[in-house]
Amino acid sequence: MSGHSKWSTIKRQKGANDAKRGALFTKVAREISVAARLGGGDPDANYRLRLAIEKARSVNMPADNIKRTIEKATGGGDGDQYEEIVYEGYGPGGVAVLVEAQTDNRNRTAAEVRSVFTKSGGQLAGSGAVAWQFEPRGLITVARNGKDADEVALTAIDAGAEDVDTEADDAIEIYTTPGELESVRSALEGAGVSVDSAESTMIAKQTVELDAAKARQALRLVELLEDLEDVSRVTANFDIPEEVFAEVAG
Repeated sequence: MSGHSKWSTIKRQKGANDAKRGALFTKVAREISVAARLGGGDPDANYRLRLAIEKARSVNMPADNIKRTIEKATGGGDGDQYEEIVYEGYGPGGVAVLVEAQTDNRNRTAAEVRSVFTKSGGQLAGSGAVAWQFEPRGLITVARNGKDADEVALTAIDAGAEDVDTEADDAIEIYTTPGELESVRSALEGAGVSVDSAESTMIAKQTVELDAAKARQALRLVELLEDLEDVSRVTANFDIPEEVFAEVAG
């Protein structure tokens, strides 16, 4: 999981900058809208909606905004209707890239994603081209803050976690099957372990090693894709060389 751990560390450290871009509220609101439309507006009965609300709160989205978004999505009337689309492509060095989007205009989003791939030395591919190289996982992040990582790991594994990564200095990452995400999260909180985030994600089955130059190009591709308003998540299967990781994370 070391490659994904580096990705997670970078994303945590750049999170404040993402919020400053102003697009984060829009992305989170779309996640709430899709979750509420598909599973209903009650977070107690709709775990995906509960995750989306927790994410919204973590980026300080006002409660009124969250409430209005849910009401629009479940009102069956004037709310924007978003559909989920997954684009697949290849980045610099032939790395596999998954782009998850939530859009109200499929043609616009496809054109924007294709343009970024082309300008960044990659190419958009057909459905199924690279998806087989990834698998769904639940990811729970716990801030270290003096916690005993071994104790946290033991609690998580006893609750059904598949793997625990303690390499990062700032957080402990716990991986579960998608179906066990909620039960592991609940077990951790029941044991007094404060959970920073819990989300469904995609993990590369294997990572591709790139030289520093190609890694920088691939990271730039990921960043440009994430900047697109319709894009909710980007996952790639390349490992980040230590020198590039230090540049970005530092």
